[in-house]
Amino acid sequence: MGHIRLGNLPRTRKWQQVVALIEGGAGTAQIANATITAAEDGFRLAAEDKGLVETVWLLTQLPLAAKSDNFAEALQSNGIDVSDSPSLMEVIGAFSDAIDRKLANNGGRTDLGEMAQMAASETMTQIIGTRTQSLFGTTPDDVTNAFSKLATNKQFSIFARDFFSRLTNKCLDYFVSRAVAHHIGEGRRFRTLAQQGEFTKALGTHSREAARIVEEFSGGWFSKTNWEKKGISRQDAAGFAHVAMKKIVAELKEGARTDG
Repeated sequence: MGHIRLGNLPRTRKWQQVVALIEGGAGTAQIANATITAAEDGFRLAAEDKGLVETVWLLTQLPLAAKSDNFAEALQSNGIDVSDSPSLMEVIGAFSDAIDRKLANNGGRTDLGEMAQMAASETMTQIIGTRTQSLFGTTPDDVTNAFSKLATNKQFSIFARDFFSRLTNKCLDYFVSRAVAHHIGEGRRFRTLAQQGEFTKALGTHSREAARIVEEFSGGWFSKTNWEKKGISRQDAAGFAHVAMKKIVAELKEGARTDG
């Protein structure tokens, strides 16, 4: 993986506070709060990451392409090289390839960008995959229809929340997992790997709750921007990502205060 822009935490005083909380048995919310505080500048600058911006922009293009007269051609025009009747797995693979090509030409590979790319693949697999499951198999038309339904306020909001919750969890886990690894065993914070697994699961739940704030505004943003500008640009996507990450940072901090 490339260089991350979330910050190099292990030597900072704020990071030592994260470690101390883990050692002391603090709850998930407190640890997430301390981590987000230690990496706050990086989280707020996330919208400047080329990989994240490209990922968010392409995610906005998927429902628009599905609503067009020709899903495959619309995807191809955005650099997502699929066949004339793509399956979901083909779309996901071509989506990642499109980001790889874009970043290869711009020297923009970062850990954050790769986490965004993985989060997008997982979101598509979960949301579109679940909605197209059938005892009789899934057709390319099923895939197109599932993506087209994301163009509504409600469904794009759900889609965006899922993506940002996965991204947030990956960012938090990127740092926390390194500290947690040193606190597993008899007489330590996590006596077993199962206990550590429960903590990781709780961190994911906390991230999803924090990402609820994204669900509250993303659908309206998507529809309004597309209507007023007749499309969504990379600059629009960067602005959206910036606001989303800013709101998630604030929500994580508020969650820690509420949970105590």
